[in-house]
Amino acid sequence: MNKFVKRGMAAVVTTAVAGSAMAASGGPDMSGLTSAVDFGTVTTAVLSIAGMLAVVYIAVKGAKIALAMLKGG
Repeated sequence: MNKFVKRGMAAVVTTAVAGSAMAASGGPDMSGLTSAVDFGTVTTAVLSIAGMLAVVYIAVKGAKIALAMLKGG
């Protein structure tokens, strides 16, 4: 076999073994940190900012259309 193919196969095998080892451990438990945070207020803030940006965009687009109609073109 070509030496590049052998290196590639070795990399794939190493990645697969390391990935399965990490998946088996389950990772750290972050439930103590995430349960203390209330994401309801964050969601409300993000949605309100998105709504304000949408209103500004619509106002600018409407003004451009109105000015284009007044110019005649």
